[in-house]
Amino acid sequence: MEPAEKYLFTYKGFYFQPDMASAEYLDTLEDFEIRDSDVFLVTYPKSGTIWTQNILSLIYHEGHRDGTEKVDLLDRVPWLEYNIRNADYISRPSPRLFASHLPYYLAPKGLRNRRAKVVYVARNPKDVMVSFYHFSKMAVKFEEVEDFGIFMERFLAGKVLASSWLDHVEGWYTHKDDFNILFLTYEEMKKDLKSSVLKLCNFLGKRLTEKEVDAVVDQATFNKMKADPRANYEFMPLDILDHSKGPFLRKGTVGDWKNMMTVAQSERFDSVFKKRMEKLPFKFCWDINEES
Repeated sequence: MEPAEKYLFTYKGFYFQPDMASAEYLDTLEDFEIRDSDVFLVTYPKSGTIWTQNILSLIYHEGHRDGTEKVDLLDRVPWLEYNIRNADYISRPSPRLFASHLPYYLAPKGLRNRRAKVVYVARNPKDVMVSFYHFSKMAVKFEEVEDFGIFMERFLAGKVLASSWLDHVEGWYTHKDDFNILFLTYEEMKKDLKSSVLKLCNFLGKRLTEKEVDAVVDQATFNKMKADPRANYEFMPLDILDHSKGPFLRKGTVGDWKNMMTVAQSERFDSVFKKRMEKLPFKFCWDINEES
């Protein structure tokens, strides 16, 4: 059941990728200097991270919105714990945007002064798990688990990158008063993207014209993103993602778990997750055609 050390290592009870982060680097993040203007996008993997990275980039960068700049998402909204391009985050001009899968207890201490902003996006965990399973096939540095049933048991036990989905969502929500945080769900973004963009703008204090908001919404649709080389992660090197195994942006739907999970697997999943999920404030939508 335990993932091989070649693929994951544990740091303070949380799983990371060994060749993309180190304990020494993670140690430095506790005292990472936070600016009041910083924005952190926090998610559990496969919860709409790239989508929201793109939306934040479109909101903040007019050049991204009007197509005059070709800066990709990894430079626009880089990963805090996975500094893939060895960027100098300290001298980066404000406002700085970061993406992260960190649990609440590993977030930089400075975020707890509640001035910098945190956007947390959650997604229903069955779709997260199915997306994670497909992603593991193209992620070169991931352990490929062919058998979906085995992958599901690892996911339920939190023996995957970023550990337990329940712990991650629960942790950030339970400690929400420690942070200046906005919670969104992937499903509400799918149902009404414009409302979600306006909610983000309001939280971030960004005043966009109606025309600019419409441009953000238009360019943040799944098909537009999938075709946008700045946003579709095709710029990731081949030693990280094997693009021949499929697109990074696969379907972007709600309810795809029904195409993968058997009734027995769904019931097994519910038996592990349901009790704790019922205590969460989010009403997760399990199928875009049904109300949550």
